[in-house]
Amino acid sequence: MTLPLPPLPFPSLLDAFRHAAAPRRDRIALIHEGGTVTYGEFLDRIDDVARHLRAFGIGEGDRFAIYGQNTPEHYYTLYAASRLGAVIVPLNPHLTAPEVDYSFRHSEAQFLLHDDHVAKAARATVPADRLRRIPDLRAPAPDIPLPGVTPDPLADFVISYSSGTTGNPKAIVLDQAGMIRVAVSGAQMWGITDADVATVGLPLGYMYGLNTSSSPVLHAGGTVVLMRRFHPREALDLFTRHRSTLFMGVPTMFTMMMDYCEDKGLTCPLPDMRMLITAGAPLPPETAARFVARFGKPLSNYYGLSEAFPIFAHHAGETEAAPPGVTGRLAPGAVVEIRRPDGTLCGDDEDGEAFVSGPATMKRYNRDPEMTAGALSGGLFRTGDIVRRDARGFYTITGRIKDVIIRGGHNISPTELEQVLVSHPAIAEAAVVAAPDPVFGEKPVAYLVCRPGTMATAEEVMAHAAARLSDFKVPRDIHFLTEMPLGKTGKIDKRTLQQRAARA
Repeated sequence: MTLPLPPLPFPSLLDAFRHAAAPRRDRIALIHEGGTVTYGEFLDRIDDVARHLRAFGIGEGDRFAIYGQNTPEHYYTLYAASRLGAVIVPLNPHLTAPEVDYSFRHSEAQFLLHDDHVAKAARATVPADRLRRIPDLRAPAPDIPLPGVTPDPLADFVISYSSGTTGNPKAIVLDQAGMIRVAVSGAQMWGITDADVATVGLPLGYMYGLNTSSSPVLHAGGTVVLMRRFHPREALDLFTRHRSTLFMGVPTMFTMMMDYCEDKGLTCPLPDMRMLITAGAPLPPETAARFVARFGKPLSNYYGLSEAFPIFAHHAGETEAAPPGVTGRLAPGAVVEIRRPDGTLCGDDEDGEAFVSGPATMKRYNRDPEMTAGALSGGLFRTGDIVRRDARGFYTITGRIKDVIIRGGHNISPTELEQVLVSHPAIAEAAVVAAPDPVFGEKPVAYLVCRPGTMATAEEVMAHAAARLSDFKVPRDIHFLTEMPLGKTGKIDKRTLQQRAARA
């Protein structure tokens, strides 16, 4: 059973941050591109940005969007929105012009803040009079008073657009209470204190970057080292230079770091790093073992969704060894029910669909009551993920309901097959999707990326899989790629691979 969270300790996200910042005004809160920001300067910049937003016409309940590579202004605008009672719409810098156009219009934002990196896409979709530049927030703030706002921690605060693989992205509405509780839950779960230094390379256009990987550190009085965008060489350099103790990413980031070091023949020890946290896609045990061999540090699994987070993770100071492939235990404040198709609860070691709530759980999908009703059940979010809990309270993600491949009446989990494929010594990454089969309905098709300096044939990989899996699970088609197609968050874009498999 998870440890309960205390009652909401602060009425706003800004008040929660002030509690950490006020006694640490001279300590470094943020490092970005060689520059430093103390906690006192951070507080001052929040007020300055709030005055800029007021000059742009933003007040209580008003919405604005921010679109660009990671900058300190992403944090300042988040807390300034809390100060004003406004609603912030963070957008991933990898969005295309049509995606920006949809998100801006759908969110009903009053204006779009952007940087030079995305200026072309911003100008192509948003009227000029509704554009503002992120760098302009660094100019002296206008001399205007800030209104006194009594914040409602349950009011709309963030509209976060999911990456999505089909149709338009989902618009997830979150409140300040959830953001505050994520900071508390994350700090408790990962043992974060003011001695921690977290390198953040995730896009701040998503909650995993803007909130989960950042707020627990800032609200504990630690230091965030912010990357403008992720690059494996730069990340490794920052780990060493700033003696980073925490890093959160998606599996692709860790694979890129391994590939970089293997290509350069580097061992890359990380003596100060105490937790490397991976989420967003299943982590094959062989990939985790490969990382330990190269860096001397284990990877810790974490599971959360855009709609509800955090849910499962490896906790700092865990004394009981987790079985291989386990995602973790419940996060503080999370609730999980594993249900059978008939709605009854599963027992230990039984697979079922996870229905969850986290310290932060969505209020609704913006402007979509029908989708909201289908996603929430008794206050819990329906994940679509297949989960198993053992008697010791460890949870394992075993697949997704929609991803299950049905071949001649047999169910095949792509996750299981991918883990077997990457256990081959030449395979770095594997993605398995379904393709039509005229006889059996569907067949598994595997897309593979080899490790640097290695090669494998389709026949060798099939034989490797056949020695470890039932015959019906062995992929019927294998394709080698130089690199995987990636979605907006850095995860493998299986939708693109499935379309490719269907055309073959």
